[in-house]
Amino acid sequence: MKNNIIDRVKTFEDACNILGIEPDEVLIKESTRIGLESHAKVFNAFSKLTIIVRVLNESWKPNWDNDKETKYYPWFEMRTVHGFDLLGVNGNDWISAVGSRLCFKNNELCEYATKQFKDIYEVLMKG
Repeated sequence: MKNNIIDRVKTFEDACNILGIEPDEVLIKESTRIGLESHAKVFNAFSKLTIIVRVLNESWKPNWDNDKETKYYPWFEMRTVHGFDLLGVNGNDWISAVGSRLCFKNNELCEYATKQFKDIYEVLMKG
């Protein structure tokens, strides 16, 4: 019996394993040049999240021509006291705050991913 995808994806490496790829194949080497380190970290965070979202969504792909199909994406808030927090999950068919590749097919997957992979989202959003 097939396990729930949430039970199978706890790390970026789990997602890569499901796709049959090595994590190093999709990440860029962090530059040793001064000033470029944050670029590599952001690119790698986006790459990681793209793979994680792809695996969690299983075979589902958003249909951007269908305005009736709801796509779910996280809303984050930058707080000076509490840091980087998930403000909520929004299901919307016409706007995306994190990029179209990072939307989910349902609320449960979106909430799970943003809590489980909060550190990766934080790198993407903060740089």
